[in-house]
Amino acid sequence: MTSPEDRCRLVLIVPDIADVDEQAKVVADALRGGDVASVIIPQYGLDDSTFQKHAEKLVPLVQEAGAAALIAGDSRVAGRAKADGLHITGNLVEFTDAVEKHVPKLIVGGGNATDRHHALEIGELRPDYIFFGKLDGDIKPEAHPKNVALGEWWASMIAIPCIVMGGSDPKSALEVALSGAEFVALRTAVFADPAAAASIVAEVNALLDEKAPRFED
Repeated sequence: MTSPEDRCRLVLIVPDIADVDEQAKVVADALRGGDVASVIIPQYGLDDSTFQKHAEKLVPLVQEAGAAALIAGDSRVAGRAKADGLHITGNLVEFTDAVEKHVPKLIVGGGNATDRHHALEIGELRPDYIFFGKLDGDIKPEAHPKNVALGEWWASMIAIPCIVMGGSDPKSALEVALSGAEFVALRTAVFADPAAAASIVAEVNALLDEKAPRFED
């Protein structure tokens, strides 16, 4: 499998499925569709011990597919499940704490940056990436214009990579790629019809191969 390092790559956000085996099957199917840089695993409404079980099932299959497994929020779960990293959705204090405790052992990124000022505050912590949008923010077919604009501004100026949340339409990945962002996150765009997840991942990769701008070295 070629690794398209020189263009915007796909990040998947695991869908909210209570049955751990079904969730794992859907994610494994999607990963068969082609290049995925990383997979973010949110807790949703699960209690800690159930989330732990989900994480322990999902992390190895994500890693086997060659993607980085990122646990949203809980560093203990990330440690026990041997995840590659931690996705922080909380405030700056939480983010600072995570960077101080877990970098460089774990990938630490995320953010709750709704404007340039907050984004720059997060940038000062030197995280591995910054995330524009909410993990469940794919409520419209297109990516939220504000997040795309923040991604464009950030990518043009700052070396830390950014992930921009896409919309519920797989084609929103291209809209994000055209902003210059290094990564686009998709959730319902890929998982709304679990049976089609692999073909949608393949489709998005083909679209990005054909039309996404290439990064300069």
